[in-house]
Amino acid sequence: MVSTSFSAQESASPDTVVLLHGLGRTAKSMTYIQERLTDAGYHVFNYDYESRKNEIDSLVTDLQQYLETCCSRKESDLHFVTHSLGGILVRALIARERPENLGRVVMLSPPHKGSQTVDLLKDYPLFKKILGPASLQLGTDPESFPNRLGPADFELGIITGDRTIDPVSSWIIPGVDDGKVAVENTKLEGMADFRIVNVSHAYIMENSEVVLEVINFLRDGSFINIGELLQDGKK
Repeated sequence: MVSTSFSAQESASPDTVVLLHGLGRTAKSMTYIQERLTDAGYHVFNYDYESRKNEIDSLVTDLQQYLETCCSRKESDLHFVTHSLGGILVRALIARERPENLGRVVMLSPPHKGSQTVDLLKDYPLFKKILGPASLQLGTDPESFPNRLGPADFELGIITGDRTIDPVSSWIIPGVDDGKVAVENTKLEGMADFRIVNVSHAYIMENSEVVLEVINFLRDGSFINIGELLQDGKK
């Protein structure tokens, strides 16, 4: 029988995990991950920010200020778990002012090389009105914000999906995608591990297999491909 449970951390000073939701979402979308990480013994902060209000640089400044308030203690590692745009904010934060106690980072469906849907729709005023100025910075152009950030120089694990519930966006996006971002565009040079799961962009944060992989990476720096283990356990 394969065990996919994790016991709480045995530490007087548990590690801190900051969660960052994606574009157009709220901290509520990360509640399931928050609860599971808390059960696993982490000190969790679920950062709620107005993702559609400002450009990315301004959002990163807001994140810096939040970290100064919530996470000033340095005696334990500071990890990040992000969804979509949240991953770009963390990359920009590390490039600007790397936390001295930075631990590991897990990103879910991050648009590291941008999204073709932004390329197609960014010139339509309604697109900016609905998703805000940060969305316009997530194209695939070499000069787009994420493409100017450079490779990962920190311990990074990436999980993305290959299932879509948005056929229109998937028609626009070449290759395999999760309904918002091409699988290939979620990869980043320097990443330590990478996994694809059968889930969509919108719901990857609520997938139990994904959350178990998140916990394993935060502890060990690698994924364990729980889906394959479960299949092997049934044989």
